[in-house]
Amino acid sequence: MGKLVVVVNVTLDGVMQAPGGTDEDTRGGFRHGGWATPYADHVMAETMGRGMRADGALLFGRRTFEKFCGYWPRQTDGNPYTEVLNRKHKYVASRSLAEPLPWQNSSLLKGDATAAVAALTREVEGDLVVLGSGELVRSLAGAGLVDIYTLSIHPITLGSGTKLFAEGETGYDTLELVDAVPTTTGVIIATYQRRRRASETS
Repeated sequence: MGKLVVVVNVTLDGVMQAPGGTDEDTRGGFRHGGWATPYADHVMAETMGRGMRADGALLFGRRTFEKFCGYWPRQTDGNPYTEVLNRKHKYVASRSLAEPLPWQNSSLLKGDATAAVAALTREVEGDLVVLGSGELVRSLAGAGLVDIYTLSIHPITLGSGTKLFAEGETGYDTLELVDAVPTTTGVIIATYQRRRRASETS
């Protein structure tokens, strides 16, 4: 049985919206897309690459899946992420998509997302890694399903935008820091393990 691992870029004030590009997600009039791009360096690439190469599968919400699907399968520049993302099995939580999905090794989760993911963690060999997918992450966190958060915390505040956790969206969790890697650009790649709630251990 693997762990459910959330991998997210966030700002110091908790915003996770559109880290990669200006047109990635403009919902709510968000104008700061691409805020994470200037902070990429070799330390981040090596650290995240090790995690990506580990055994397991990937999990996406619909919006993030479509963004990734529109970019990564078309890359031919030898980027090591391309091979990993194409090869790994990808599960997609969506009420609007239908199979067959356009990206190789992709499957649509049927029914309630939290129930489907809970079952999936018992079946997948290795970890089940969620990339981005804020709405899905908040649902899974609220259901107590997330085991590990790997947060790339960027030294920038935006003051607006969709946050990883909005007030009242999840139950109370206590996290334990298990690893922290500073990059040359000031990003802290922090890995937190969730401590089980009392109701889950009783």
